[in-house]
Amino acid sequence: MNRRDLDFMLYELLDIGGLTGAPRFAMHDRAAFDGVLDAAMKLAEQKFLPHAAKLDANEPHFDGERVHIIPEVREALDAYVEGGWMSAAFDERHGGMQLPYAVVAAANGIFVAANCGTSGYPFLTSAAANLLRAHGTPEQQTRYMKPMLEGRWFGTMCLSEPQAGSSLGDIRTRAIPQADGSYHLVGNKMWISGGEHDLSENIVHLVLARIDGAPAGVKGISLFIVPKHRVNPDGSLGARNGVRLAGLNHKMGYRGTVNTALNFGETVPAVGQIVGSPGQGLACMFHMMNEARIGVGMGAATMGYAGYLFSLDYARQRPQGRPASAKDPASKPVMIIEHSDVRRMLLQQKAYVEGGLALCLYCAKLVDEQSIEQDPKRREELHLLLEILTPMAKAWPSDFCLEANKLAIQVLGGYGYTRDYPVERYYRDNRLNPIHEGTNGIQGLDLLGRKVTMHNGAALRLLLGRIGATVKAASAVPELAEYAQALKQAADTAAQVTMTLGQAALQGKLDLFLANAHLYLEMMGHTVIAWLWLEQASKAQAALAGAGAADRAFYAGKLRACRYFFRYELPKAARQAELLARLDDTCLAMSADEF
Repeated sequence: MNRRDLDFMLYELLDIGGLTGAPRFAMHDRAAFDGVLDAAMKLAEQKFLPHAAKLDANEPHFDGERVHIIPEVREALDAYVEGGWMSAAFDERHGGMQLPYAVVAAANGIFVAANCGTSGYPFLTSAAANLLRAHGTPEQQTRYMKPMLEGRWFGTMCLSEPQAGSSLGDIRTRAIPQADGSYHLVGNKMWISGGEHDLSENIVHLVLARIDGAPAGVKGISLFIVPKHRVNPDGSLGARNGVRLAGLNHKMGYRGTVNTALNFGETVPAVGQIVGSPGQGLACMFHMMNEARIGVGMGAATMGYAGYLFSLDYARQRPQGRPASAKDPASKPVMIIEHSDVRRMLLQQKAYVEGGLALCLYCAKLVDEQSIEQDPKRREELHLLLEILTPMAKAWPSDFCLEANKLAIQVLGGYGYTRDYPVERYYRDNRLNPIHEGTNGIQGLDLLGRKVTMHNGAALRLLLGRIGATVKAASAVPELAEYAQALKQAADTAAQVTMTLGQAALQGKLDLFLANAHLYLEMMGHTVIAWLWLEQASKAQAALAGAGAADRAFYAGKLRACRYFFRYELPKAARQAELLARLDDTCLAMSADEF
């Protein structure tokens, strides 16, 4: 990771230091935040990065009795737990550091960039613990959340099933009420990351299931705690619960995080406790899923960033070829960064990864602002902004920072396609991110079908209002006026297209309304990234005059990347808007037999 850029994002772009004015974060200052990031960089470099390639080449395997994982994973996780990272964002009363989520998200990004496979275990655990913090009873928090935050137990989220995939309304796992208030779960879950291992004393599975007699669809889904080992009243481990490994899924990338199919209640009862009320399972689980979606976007951005930095370093050191203007074939070859097409690929990567990182950190700061805001109206506005941005924060980096990984391979040429260099692994690892935690197609449906229409379009109006404020401020800066005008036009077009699509929905043309939801997601995503690039450029332009030599190059790079995004990328949104506005039915009208 580029630490200078993290500092720019957190302190210059987002003013994270301003959060310390709130009582919740008053015990911290910038020095503390810097110390956290320094510690993350050190731990990632010493314990996570060194075994990333080995873990990829030696993925977890099952011998019929237990899952085997290379020992370096346990060593890294022990150091992670010892450093207090598992509970970093939690309140002091829960044993945490009470850090802003934005700082923790930045640190998490560093760990993912170093080794996404090993990072998966604690990140899932923290998210599961946070769900119990929000929705669990005090007894459940003591019995399950506390050991997770201490790093003694790990956690999972069990949503998908083999026959249902992302269609959660079709899950079949049953929850059978027992006389003592517990439930016996019977069914199968698929794609469960961290579902079986010996890295922790226990695994706390958070499982979606349907109580016998519950209505069909998502309204009949409840959420249950189903631990690998049952837990006695005093917190000690009891007998093995009825959760059994059915098999491992062998993946293209992200190989270090064991991924499982699990059977519940196959031969031994799988005893669970309900979280929240019956029928509220999906609402509870979305607390974890929304956190995970921001995390997916952050991971995608930082894996893209890692590939960009590696290809940049390679391009600066690899001599090959000569400029077109060089007439002497015996002249010395130049470094490939001197070739225009290589610079194009590097600049495109920079625009994608720094734009994606800005979006994810912006969302993380919204989480922090919500947690400290006292005014209910203002808190609701922050909630709405986060709601509309979350699908974009998950999908845009996982699409376009994956594209950055592809470009990194291209910069290295044939070497990039070999396992001698990490860029092909970054691509394989990052390829999961458009799929998990709700495919990007689902994010498009969520954005257009729910988020832009919620509360009569209140979330979209708030977002467009913030974009408008940036446009107004940048219009007064001559160097940025071109970009301000382009962003205004893109935002106005997005608003008009949304109205057109909304009219189709009001007319009952729901299939046509949502037919090109993925195009709408990309159009809005590019518009939002352009907004955040203009924000970055505004900060860079203001700081440029008083900057030292090293910072002048950094800020000039920001301005160049902004220029690239506005001239090469944002125009794509106009074409997408054109197709959306005409309610194009090309994809919808294609029948199955015509393929």
